[in-house]
Amino acid sequence: MNYYSEKDIRDIVAKVVNSSLGEAPAVKGNASGGGEGILVEVSARHVHLTVEDVETLFGKGYRLTPKKMLSQPGEFLSNERVRLVTDKGFMQNVAVLGPERKRTQVELSATDAKSLGINVPVRLSGDLDGSGDMLIIGKEGSINAKECAIIAQAHIHMTTEDAQTYQVKDGQRLSVQLASDRPVVLENVIARVKDKSKAFLAMHIDFDEANAACVNDGTKAFIVKRW
Repeated sequence: MNYYSEKDIRDIVAKVVNSSLGEAPAVKGNASGGGEGILVEVSARHVHLTVEDVETLFGKGYRLTPKKMLSQPGEFLSNERVRLVTDKGFMQNVAVLGPERKRTQVELSATDAKSLGINVPVRLSGDLDGSGDMLIIGKEGSINAKECAIIAQAHIHMTTEDAQTYQVKDGQRLSVQLASDRPVVLENVIARVKDKSKAFLAMHIDFDEANAACVNDGTKAFIVKRW
């Protein structure tokens, strides 16, 4: 009887996955610190607000105040927090990300949406028509935000140079393997390509996806198929 080591099993699984989905080309390095993989970042529930809604929630003339800069250039976690309310539930102390945007947007996981008792679509950021409604409460007021709530579709931020390296185009659908203790392949991951001043190479997933794959700090992702 033949016995296989853990390394043998991992190698066999990798060969099966690559033969069925197609191997990604070798990559010399990337903006996430070198190596062949793409850094995976996990996004918790959060809110983006318009200037008008910031003033309604926090006071006339108020602007979001940065607490921590995020990996994507110009974006930050603010000091402000809001409460999300539906007919069937609520969530307190929800993070607000800046800077202000043209439309107010609430990004949830599927588990969050179920807890709030609402049905929301899986969408890319900014694709809000026909999305879920939400009451958002701040320190100074509240807004009944229509068509604002989505489950964010998994995506990869990359520069135009990264896109050339990985041989993908903006908006292209990808199959991506998460190289974690429980490796899984996510389908319909969208490439979001911007110029270097507006993008940092990273894959964004939510907590449901991260927990399912046992993702941790430093987990990398590998493109295994392009659609």
